[in-house]
Amino acid sequence: MAVLIRAACAGVAALLLLAGCGAESRSVAYTDLTREAGPLEFTRITRGLFRDRASLREVLERNNPGRPLRLPAIDFAQQSAYLVAAGPRSSTGYVLQIVRVEDTGSEIWVVVREQTPSLGDPVAARVTYPFRLLALPRTDEPVKLKWLGRP
Repeated sequence: MAVLIRAACAGVAALLLLAGCGAESRSVAYTDLTREAGPLEFTRITRGLFRDRASLREVLERNNPGRPLRLPAIDFAQQSAYLVAAGPRSSTGYVLQIVRVEDTGSEIWVVVREQTPSLGDPVAARVTYPFRLLALPRTDEPVKLKWLGRP
């Protein structure tokens, strides 16, 4: 009897594994609103999904006290805002790049990579705060961050 139960469990596990292998992710269209948001400073790694203007404004104000804010036009009935910030960096050579945004069927993944300067790159030595602010199609799926090159 135990052998039959183990065999049945193994068969079910194999079917679930095979079913998952056929699932393909699809690219999600997004709008990069970073330039429209203007120069902002995030003193620590920050990420978040914002489904309304008030929650986005609150995070931007908390991280940028006393700075004038330029909230980009986002239709929160149709879109959500996604923010990812790297924290302070030592030169203008650091940039966050959006590699892709994909829907796996159960969650949305925002995949980023931080471009770092090499010796000899023409950069200015000053503190910068690389970030990206994206408008994503509104969804009930969780939105997760994959930061390539980071554990």
